[in-house]
Amino acid sequence: MNCNLPGHFGHHRYLRYHDLQSAQYGGRVQKVSLNAGFTCPNRDGSLGRRGCTFCNNAGFTPAYLHRLRGVPQQLDEGITRLRDRFPNIRHFFAYFQAYTNTYGELESLKAQYEAALAHPDVDGLVIGTRPDCLPEPLLEYLGKLARSVPVEIEIGIESCNDTALRRVKRGHDFAASVDAIWRVAARGLPVTGHLLFGLPGETRESQLEAAATLSQLPLASLKLHQLQVIRGTAMARDWRRNPASLPLLGVADYVELVVDFLERLSPTIAIQRIGSEVPARMRLAPDDAIPLSALQPRVATRLAERKTWQGRLFQG
Repeated sequence: MNCNLPGHFGHHRYLRYHDLQSAQYGGRVQKVSLNAGFTCPNRDGSLGRRGCTFCNNAGFTPAYLHRLRGVPQQLDEGITRLRDRFPNIRHFFAYFQAYTNTYGELESLKAQYEAALAHPDVDGLVIGTRPDCLPEPLLEYLGKLARSVPVEIEIGIESCNDTALRRVKRGHDFAASVDAIWRVAARGLPVTGHLLFGLPGETRESQLEAAATLSQLPLASLKLHQLQVIRGTAMARDWRRNPASLPLLGVADYVELVVDFLERLSPTIAIQRIGSEVPARMRLAPDDAIPLSALQPRVATRLAERKTWQGRLFQG
């Protein structure tokens, strides 16, 4: 092993969020996904009606969330399922996942968060949102809340390239993400960014440049995703008309891109996810998608084959 490879990376050769969480909390920490009935400014008419061109939230949420019920009932079912699958879980964090979970009146938002924290098995919150839906009064509340319980914020950056963001009708530019990340971090809240590789308007160069750009921001962790065409989206409609208009990354190309990206990324930014996994019934393309359980070791193997690791080429 190269002496410059940080020992705490282990055989994965990148900084794993789950390893950091286990060390911090003394065992496995599991997020329990929730659908609290929120919408999105890209769906309720504030910015648009159809959402981002790639988005069908059903492709990324557990099946039990498709039956909208109260937060306590969803937590009961989610925790039961997770305990059956992972008997050694030490802590559960309520994960407000579906759509934009900071979009609404402050008192309504507080009621949802506090209902989750009232569950006897919940030890913290993870809140998924957009960068343009983080008003200061809410951040003030969350900053105070975080003094007593763990609170993490996940922000959908998706791309550092404004051309790509416009192409997918995201409704905000990259500057909005930069502003949001700094404001959230200033409240002492850990920030996770979501990044989507393969968007129309991106190039290989722009996606690798994103590693250096994001490394300058106070991000605690990143979730990496590969673009997939999901049924019920505007992108699916366009792809059906002309598949050649949307070149998609095959597994081998995606793995290589992730390795190149990790090499350039700050070694202090933890990696929560290495890719997306969409149910086969929802996915139209690409054909060679693989489960995360196979993708993660494939990335680690490729890092080892290339004798490289996260941050090896980082210019910090």
